[in-house]
Amino acid sequence: MGSAVIVARSVHKHYGPIHAVDGVDLDIRAGELFGLIGHNGAGKSTMFKMMLGLIPATAGEIRIDGAQVSGGNFRAVRRTIGYLPENVVLYDNLTGLETLHFFSRLKGVSPAESGAALERVGLAQAARRRVREYSKGMRQRLGFAQALLGKPRILFLDEPTSGLDPEAIRSFYAILRQLRSEGVTMVITSHILAEIQERVDRLAIMTAGKIQASGTVQALREQMDLPLWFTVRTAQEDFAAVRAALAHLPVGAIEAHADHLTVPCQRENKMAVIEALAALGGRVRDLTVREPSLEDVFFGFSD
Repeated sequence: MGSAVIVARSVHKHYGPIHAVDGVDLDIRAGELFGLIGHNGAGKSTMFKMMLGLIPATAGEIRIDGAQVSGGNFRAVRRTIGYLPENVVLYDNLTGLETLHFFSRLKGVSPAESGAALERVGLAQAARRRVREYSKGMRQRLGFAQALLGKPRILFLDEPTSGLDPEAIRSFYAILRQLRSEGVTMVITSHILAEIQERVDRLAIMTAGKIQASGTVQALREQMDLPLWFTVRTAQEDFAAVRAALAHLPVGAIEAHADHLTVPCQRENKMAVIEALAALGGRVRDLTVREPSLEDVFFGFSD
């Protein structure tokens, strides 16, 4: 990852008594896929709009690629930015290709890019169909295609997989991986935490207009100190042996199920538990360890 390409310092946005964004600090590095997660109304979309220069901050400073968003130099920087809003609004009477031609003129890029953009998002076969015939997922992909026009160096993606089926979601993230390899910086919001858990480089958790925590998923797990969960598959007649092997260790309440036991423990005791279970040999048929999910971490910080 490079140096910070997006920097926010003490950013506030007030709508009368409502503090939609309340003192946010962010550093997003060049070539990074950065996640911004939070409840509805947490301030994520407001931050996006301020970083894009669509609405002014009440206080604080945002710089993108060295240019202050509220300054005159930002106009040139904005031409290197792509944006996919949460709610894509398109002209129903235009075809997919005509839609991209329209956006290419707005962005000042060659309309010749349109066909390649449609191909990239899997809409080449629907290029000459009118948008009113598009499904919600197709509209979302068309919105993504317009964000890719002009080969942006920075992408803001607000709930980009809304309406996409599993195959389209997999294709979408494959495109993001390719863009990241090309050095594109991307900021993404999503309500589907399991979807971005293993895909973002770092993320920030936003609640009530504030950043509650930021870092890698693993760093946030460790910061929350949430327990790991072991699933120990064994025969019921060996449940007592497993309990006895773990009796001297600081584990949580062991739960019995039809063909396995679940054992919670803190991270620092993980290896001791594994060693104790390994000593049981063939009595343990299988062993899995579940890390706290991003959802667990999110609710830990936001509750």
